[in-house]
Amino acid sequence: MFNFLKKKELHEDGTFDESGVDAGDFVDQKPLDEKESEIYTDLSIHPEWHLPEEEVYVYRFLNQELPPLQPNQVSVYGVEIKEKDGGLIVDAFVRNSLSKGIQMKPAAIIILDKQGETVARQPFDLSAVGTIPGKSSRPWTFLFPPSSIRDSEKEIPAQGWRLALELKKKPTKHSLDLSDHWKESLPQEEAQRLHQLVDSMKPPKAGEVNFFGLDARQADNGDLHVTLLIRNGSEQGLTLRQLPLRFEDRSEEVVAEGGFKLKSLTVNMNTSKPWTFIFPAESLKKTGFGFVEMEGLSSTEVMEI
Repeated sequence: MFNFLKKKELHEDGTFDESGVDAGDFVDQKPLDEKESEIYTDLSIHPEWHLPEEEVYVYRFLNQELPPLQPNQVSVYGVEIKEKDGGLIVDAFVRNSLSKGIQMKPAAIIILDKQGETVARQPFDLSAVGTIPGKSSRPWTFLFPPSSIRDSEKEIPAQGWRLALELKKKPTKHSLDLSDHWKESLPQEEAQRLHQLVDSMKPPKAGEVNFFGLDARQADNGDLHVTLLIRNGSEQGLTLRQLPLRFEDRSEEVVAEGGFKLKSLTVNMNTSKPWTFIFPAESLKKTGFGFVEMEGLSSTEVMEI
């Protein structure tokens, strides 16, 4: 149960719940046309909690002290924070200002200090909170393990802290990422063609990395040059230091395979980067084959990051 005596200072009159965010990012519920400009929430106890009346009274009192939400918002409003075994335990209310009941999606929750700096961040399966009735707040306790704390040496604030639901970044358009060497050496016409190709392709799924064949040709010395688009569909940069590749011809016979050690090849978030890999002539497993441009072939390998 929340510690009634150690609760943090709650809101001042006339202020909204600053942890409130648009519900559309966290629930499968369309916005409703709400007539009220500020919404106070009723207490909702999880149906599996069987509490004595005195505990329910404390929760009801704390809930009445909470600031109002704006229409179509959800919130995770922190009440008490305490340290345990190197981690943090936070007592909070999960709040819903919609008229209908909602079930929250999994999301990351952040603890912010008075200056708005992140103290800790931890993903939670908020569906465990259950269905939160319309215009209600449900008490819940969140455990932040030691690994979630940004600076273990920093003192945990007793006042001025708050919880926040981490907003998802809006996906940016998938684009071409050319290295400096490619920018300098690639003719403008070919660079424009690559831009058009990337724009015309269906982007990778969120979090997916795949490879798209662009070109394969044999040099005069017999080396096999294979050019690929490395397509990064994640919201973070991808650094490749070692990459195993296998090249097959159209009859699916292995022409060459090997591992490439790379000097920190980086593909920026949500971009595709062209790169050429060279298989030495002596490593080829098949001779007497012809080459055609690979553009238009489907991806042959997928990695999750």
